[in-house]
Amino acid sequence: MIIFSILFLLLSNAVTLRRDKSILYSRVAIIVLLYSSLITMASCYLTNLDRGIGLYGGLFHATSTTHIFHIFIFLISAIILQLTGFYPRKVWVSDYSWISKLCFYNFVYYRTKIVDKMGEQFKIIEYPLIILFIITGATFLVSTSDLVSIFLSIELQSYGLYLLSTLYRNSELATSGGLTYFLLGGLSSCFILLGTSLLYANSGTTNLDGLYIITSLSEIDTALDYNTNNILYWYKSHYINFALLILSVGFLFKVSAAPFHFWSPDVYDAIPTIVTTFVAIVAKISIFIFLLELVHYTSNTLFTFEFTWTSSLLVSSLLSLIVGTVLGLTQFRIKRLFAYSTISHVGFILLALSINSIESIQAFIFYLIQYSISNLNAFIILISIGYSLYYYINKSKEYIELQDKKNSPIQLISQLKGYFYINPFLALSLTITIFSFVGIPPLIGFFAKQMVLSAALDSGYVFLTLIAILTSVISAVYYLNIIKEIFFYKPFYKVSSVFNNIDFHANIIPRLHTSHKNNVIFKKLTFKLNNITLSSSLTITISILTLIIILFIFVPEYILNLANILALILFNP
Repeated sequence: MIIFSILFLLLSNAVTLRRDKSILYSRVAIIVLLYSSLITMASCYLTNLDRGIGLYGGLFHATSTTHIFHIFIFLISAIILQLTGFYPRKVWVSDYSWISKLCFYNFVYYRTKIVDKMGEQFKIIEYPLIILFIITGATFLVSTSDLVSIFLSIELQSYGLYLLSTLYRNSELATSGGLTYFLLGGLSSCFILLGTSLLYANSGTTNLDGLYIITSLSEIDTALDYNTNNILYWYKSHYINFALLILSVGFLFKVSAAPFHFWSPDVYDAIPTIVTTFVAIVAKISIFIFLLELVHYTSNTLFTFEFTWTSSLLVSSLLSLIVGTVLGLTQFRIKRLFAYSTISHVGFILLALSINSIESIQAFIFYLIQYSISNLNAFIILISIGYSLYYYINKSKEYIELQDKKNSPIQLISQLKGYFYINPFLALSLTITIFSFVGIPPLIGFFAKQMVLSAALDSGYVFLTLIAILTSVISAVYYLNIIKEIFFYKPFYKVSSVFNNIDFHANIIPRLHTSHKNNVIFKKLTFKLNNITLSSSLTITISILTLIIILFIFVPEYILNLANILALILFNP
């Protein structure tokens, strides 16, 4: 479905003349993703019959885990595409907002700046096309079962992300950030390619199932007498250990885990916020789900020495927790702060992943789902705050000197000062999401951290558990600083003098008589500045995501049962 849609979008992009039709392409891409999720849901019964199905000669496999996360990636991407699929603002007049009025009358106004129809994001027709390429790479990576398909999938996803980062051609910051991402992403791809080539050279197979069999046999081999003619007399188990260690370095680069995190804050801050939303979430989901099976089937063997490649994930987890917390304390730019927050969350995810018990895998899946939902909500709220401040002016020197304000209107934490007095609902939604990041009960983030820490304690990782608790407490400092700025200061925003005492005019036209030549005007209206509100696509999305975060405690069984079942399927032969 996605590949055919990509082909048709390529053809339509080639023949179109109007760049402002991008909004229609985004809507088509949303429909494609929703339909793809329905197809995936309908085929779930195939994978429930057994442990999964091999596809294309073993290059890919379909299991319950891959299907669930395909659907999750499709839905997350559809929500992100709403940011470019609908205009950010609308005019709301209570008398003409009833369903009966909307069905029979058309509300026409002629100031396009009110709804931001000429925004940069609505002039890029390639945007949904590149996102579909990235999603294709992500879904392939989740289902990959061969060394060749690993590299093809990760590169298909990565190339799309590089293009997406530099898509805003008029932005010097986005171009520099995209180039940084491209150069360091290319370096990480070198590690992945080196790791896969070493795995093939030392095991003689590119199929991951064959690799898992060899690691299991190598365990037997270490227990046997080397003088006997056993089947792996030529094989040394540390070969595969080092190869997987090199491979993991490349993937840790991609997910911005410490000590390979240094590109992440610069890139997140430089590229437009709409693009950051996609880069920060979807790329990580696919890589972590791929690592889930790789860790599970290669960490249960007993190598000839104590240090295994999964121990590197524990070291990276420890460093990510410390780096994401300590360096986040010094940030004053909000997207850089979110980048260090992400590094800290990656530390929790890697901790759950590397323990590899039923409880930890359940915590891993649950943490990944809640992290994606909370992060998505935080970025959408940040974008919505920028849209809501378009008729306000800020005369502070630091704001005037900001670059690329059209693509990323909210860049500094100080820009949120007193925002509660401008839009209390958005401010409260952002506060709930930040409290979830901190791990305040009864929000969904608390249960995710509690599950990871409980699994770590059960497995004897007391030191890492103490570090995780300590870093969670310290990270609350920079999260609470955002809340302090929002609630405890008066805003220094003022309504622009251009909009003072200005009247906007609109016409009410019966839909049956709507045409380009002869519009029958039913009524003329005058509306004020306070009739201009955020669009329903933004407000409904933020409301649903915030309710999931805050009301999880009342209906926890759906996500928890899902995580538990997927963990049990992985561990039960």
